[in-house]
This record gives sequence, C-alpha cells and structure tokens, in this order.
Amino acid sequence: MAIIKIILKQSVPNLGEPGEIKQVAPGYFRNYLLPRGLAVEASKSEMRALEMKQTVRVDKSVKAKERSSVLAGQLGELTVRIPVKLGEQGRIYGSVTNKDIAEALAEQAHVEIDRHKIELREPLKALGSHAVSVRLEHGVDAEISVELVPEAEPA
Repeated sequence: MAIIKIILKQSVPNLGEPGEIKQVAPGYFRNYLLPRGLAVEASKSEMRALEMKQTVRVDKSVKAKERSSVLAGQLGELTVRIPVKLGEQGRIYGSVTNKDIAEALAEQAHVEIDRHKIELREPLKALGSHAVSVRLEHGVDAEISVELVPEAEPA
C-alpha cells in the first residue's frame, strides 16, 4: 500500500495539528485533505517553509516570554490602592473582585490586564494589604500587592 507524506495546514480530527508532518494514503490526501485546504504534500520546498515558520514562531515566543517576565517584574514592585466604602462597625461594604483590581491597575499603573488572569480564591473583604497572583502569558506568573484603604469622607 502506498503512503504519502503531508504537512497539515489546519487541525484535522484524529490526524493532527497544523505544522505536523503525517503519512496518509494518497486517496485520502487527494480526495479529502487537498481539496479542503487542510494539507499540502511534504515536498522539499514545503519542508523548508515549515522550518522557517517554526523558527519565526519560536523567536516570537521567546520575545513574548521576555516581555511577560519584564511585566511580571514591574507588577511585583507595584502596590495598587483601592478605596472602599466602610459600613457599620468599620467593615467593608461589599467586596473587591478581580474586575475592581483590573480597573485599578489600568487607572493607577496604566497596565491593561484581563480580569480573568487575576486569580482570587474569593473576593477581598478586609482592609489592609493583600497579595494577589496574576497569570501572564507564556506561563509567567506575577504577584501584586493590593491595599484596601477606607474611602475618604466627603468634606
């Protein structure tokens, strides 16, 4: 039985992901994969192009990880102050969520971080300083200090 080497251009269920080199039957390639643009034949020129794309992808990934590490260092030195309303007996009225922290980061430090990347086990409900972890891109984690302070009384 004849086998042909191909390079996948898109994800194909039960076969593989983009950029992978696979061996399939010629009829499967000719009648299904090629007409749908899911794969190309693994010729020498296509193999060189794939290697170039992978090299560029690795370079971009390394640079993005470096940017995330620098941002993590900046966030580690940062303290975000969030004024909160106090209810009876000096307790916080409501709670502070990851959305509030993301808004405070954007306002005070001019850093845009998706609220879903700010990890809180539960909303903050006590005055004082809290350590909050932030999951950045490429597996880089940072920890910021969030300080909850009483809101100033109107004069």
